Amino acid sequence: MCTLAVYVRVSEDVPLLVAANRDEFLERLSADPRVIACDPWVFAGQDLTAGGTWLGLNEHGTVVGLLNRRRPNGPDPSLRSRGLLCLEILQCRCLDEAAARLHAIDGEAYNCFNMLVADAQQAFVATNPGARVRVDRLDAGVHLLTNLALNDPTCPRIAKSSELFRAVRLPTATALDSVVPELRAILSDHRTALDPRAEVIDTLCVHRPGYGTRSSSIVTITGAGCMRYWHAAGPPCRVPYEELTLPCPAHAA
Repeated sequence: MCTLAVYVRVSEDVPLLVAANRDEFLERLSADPRVIACDPWVFAGQDLTAGGTWLGLNEHGTVVGLLNRRRPNGPDPSLRSRGLLCLEILQCRCLDEAAARLHAIDGEAYNCFNMLVADAQQAFVATNPGARVRVDRLDAGVHLLTNLALNDPTCPRIAKSSELFRAVRLPTATALDSVVPELRAILSDHRTALDPRAEVIDTLCVHRPGYGTRSSSIVTITGAGCMRYWHAAGPPCRVPYEELTLPCPAHAA
């Protein structure tokens, strides 16, 4: 179970901000964000089991984030990795290409997912309720994704954390560092109960035997096109964020 908040055109100075916790089994190996593909370059964390990713940024300013959705009988291990699809979408050069590629795939070839695809101009969430992937464009505002429906009002975690995320006022592009502690406080929350319909009740920052919040990331794109990436290589309640150095376009040459 993961949590992702996206600020879509809330501020002209910072038209896109994504803040997300990655929850995963502790035994599943992964690598911290780095360049994992070229032409265009893709800067993302990498799942070392299947080779895909859960969150990344490409040189065209596209951010893609993947969250697993609930499946009534649990995930089917025979289906293709959702993380590999996330990586493929990060290799698209614009959102229209990404949407077309998602519409063309067989949704039943993957376990259920929510996928955010966004840049400084627009954003959408793709889900696979059946054979055809559904794409929902996002209006300007703050949106929340978990393993349920987009902005699901019946999920206590979304309802409570949405209030917290919406209370954050995005700073100017020159003062973006100042928003990191505010977002860290929310993503480190141990008081907001998760959905009581789940088998295990937990909190926004998850700590369970063998499973929990493995990392946390904040990605921003300014109105001037400047991209920045902060990453905590562990649960944000314990590990501080560090700003990572993104490649320049020449890196992909």
